Amino acid sequence: MKIAIASDHGGYQLKETVKAHLLKTDVEVVDFGSHSRESVDFPDYAKMVGTSIVNGENQLGILCCGTGIGMSIAANKITGIRAAVVGDVFSAKATKEHNDSNILCLGERVTGEGLACLIVDTWLNAEFLGGRHANRTH
Repeated sequence: MKIAIASDHGGYQLKETVKAHLLKTDVEVVDFGSHSRESVDFPDYAKMVGTSIVNGENQLGILCCGTGIGMSIAANKITGIRAAVVGDVFSAKATKEHNDSNILCLGERVTGEGLACLIVDTWLNAEFLGGRHANRTH
């Protein structure tokens, strides 16, 4: 599996933690930045990740900012993207099973690193259920 990952300055450390966690698995990670805590505009990074998914370059994406909200709003402006802000394991599973989310958004200021990695694992291991949910998402 190939996953695009990016953050703004407010989510930089969480992105680095999640990336290191993913690299311990069979997941290929494509890091679009940012590469420091220097101030950047989060919509630029959401667009890079979202576009790479829509174009088929990456299968899924993970975006990190201070709360996950800004990244989610920006990513969801891209046709074909279903980005979800998640702060708990149940929502991580549900957003994949029911909403077929293709981008997970996390907030460094609101989600601890251990929980974030558990959320990522839960999201990646969940599968879209289709059926009655399919008409609502595509």
